[in-house]
Amino acid sequence: MSPQTPDDGAEVSADGVPTVYDLADGCSLDDVERGEYYRATVNGVVAYGVFVDLTEGLSGLVHESNLLGDYDVGDELLVELSEVREDGDVSFDEVELADYETERVDAGESVAVADLEDAVGSTVTLDGEVVQIKQTGGPTIFHVRDESGVVPCAAFEEAGVRAYPEIELDDVVRLTGRVEMREAAVQIEVDSLDRYEGEAADEARERLDDALDEYAEPNAVEPMVEWEAFEKLRPDLERVARRLREAVLEGRPIRMRHHADGDGLCASVPLQLALERFISEHHHDPDAPRHLLKRLPSKAPFYEMEDVTRDLNFALENRKRHGQKLPLLLMLDNGSTEEDTPAYRNLAHYDVPIVVVDHHHPDPDAVGPLVDEHVNPYLHDEDYRITTGMMSVELARMIDPSLTDELRHVPAVAGLSDRSKAEAMDDYLDLAAEKNYSEADLRDVGEALDYATFWLKYNDGRELINDALNVACDDRERHEELVDFLASRAERDVDKQLDAAMSHVEHERLDNDAHLYRIDVENYAHRFTYPAPGKTTGEIHDRKVEATGDPVITIGYGPDFAVLRSDGVRLDIPEMVEELVDEIDGGGVSGGGHLVVGSIKFVEGMREAVIAALVEKMADAELDEDLAATRPDE
Repeated sequence: MSPQTPDDGAEVSADGVPTVYDLADGCSLDDVERGEYYRATVNGVVAYGVFVDLTEGLSGLVHESNLLGDYDVGDELLVELSEVREDGDVSFDEVELADYETERVDAGESVAVADLEDAVGSTVTLDGEVVQIKQTGGPTIFHVRDESGVVPCAAFEEAGVRAYPEIELDDVVRLTGRVEMREAAVQIEVDSLDRYEGEAADEARERLDDALDEYAEPNAVEPMVEWEAFEKLRPDLERVARRLREAVLEGRPIRMRHHADGDGLCASVPLQLALERFISEHHHDPDAPRHLLKRLPSKAPFYEMEDVTRDLNFALENRKRHGQKLPLLLMLDNGSTEEDTPAYRNLAHYDVPIVVVDHHHPDPDAVGPLVDEHVNPYLHDEDYRITTGMMSVELARMIDPSLTDELRHVPAVAGLSDRSKAEAMDDYLDLAAEKNYSEADLRDVGEALDYATFWLKYNDGRELINDALNVACDDRERHEELVDFLASRAERDVDKQLDAAMSHVEHERLDNDAHLYRIDVENYAHRFTYPAPGKTTGEIHDRKVEATGDPVITIGYGPDFAVLRSDGVRLDIPEMVEELVDEIDGGGVSGGGHLVVGSIKFVEGMREAVIAALVEKMADAELDEDLAATRPDE
């Protein structure tokens, strides 16, 4: 066969000149056609011709009879496919072109992440942003986000050696590779990986960001109940839903902190379920929900330095070991007060966005500059009657509307757990009744959650809590038996605690005619068991309210703390705390909470002075019969 010159079968450009194809690594013989021209590189010289590479995996021989010149290793030439033998050997002919245009051919078809399951076994091209780089003992795993989702891409070097070290987090890249199934999940085995530069990178990033904005848009859901007060918060919740969906799509982990009580669990568990489903929908890594979302209960009614130090250290370790971005911090039923700000300021040194959904009395001036989003009914002239659980159920539905039926009873549990007397409570109870829950059943669920989370301490107790709340629970009978057991144990332990404590409760009548009850919960209640000091104080308070029918304030105190409960007295505990900070020099006073429920800390040696000043302020407070029996739980 003689050397070839162009013929009419070759592809020509609009200008009428032949096209020469430059094949990307990853292209195979399937990408080569007879009659078309290709750029090749000499990889070996032998007596009978030269061997050439069209790609790393596609090579062949140009026989000496089909060569137009002499070549050394590394030289380039233009070739045309000549023959494919039965044994798989490939031969080419050299061609000579006076004029031509070059066109880059990427390996395989361009396939979106969402469609990769239909391309298993094929070589594909993918444009996207690198959102995680994890070095394993074998390949380097690049998690790449395109317009539709995130897929792990395995690039192989020597075992444990970083592949493509020039590629960094947040780079926009083009990769080619073969789509494979690994442990029942899609993965791309990388043949080539190139970073976009300059204007091309800007255009690709703009395209990706536009798609992210579209996918991050929250679902438009009808409210579970018609409630004018709640509608004020809906735009804020929509912004949070968008922020959370965006974090998932960007591959940013979410670290969820919530108050360890009934309302906190009613807020966090539905959101955990919604976010995990959204992660699974958009990430091909089956472990992504576990790696990208962590739910953590907080015992204190604020974000403690102990908690933030653990969270930050965990995040920094994950960034170093697993190539993750730093997380978004989601605070639920917590995070609105000045006490949270030292922890927030610690996070300000790092790229950790903070989102707060809470119904405790806020300090917006202190918290506002440190957080990215802050949803709180007080910011819209409403109050704690709109519980965090109620807000978070709507937030979960904006992320995944399919959860609606599964969550119908949860807002009622949240409201009863935090003693909400909102006008919408009857509607929420009616919703729960559609799932065959009576009000007594819902109260038992709240008690079971409170009891379980006390013993779980810092553990999220995922499966147990899901069963107790009947969210992601596949057995209603098991749920009911579990709730009955836990609620009964809680009632038993409360009775045991009050049997020991009630005879030690001190009583006096304040100048405003309110009853004041005090109990030293450190010395006259069982310690390190259920109920905790706050719950013990609340149960004593409830019994005194029921017994007297009058305005009642109850203080449960220990060496360096006091827990406050009030019915029928117009208190403002956060304001009282601020005043005590200024008035008692050396008192070390801090604290807060709701207006009529809260806690205060102080130095042990100043306990008598702090409590005396506190009682004096309570004696000056106005009575308000409308506040009776509307106390939220802390």
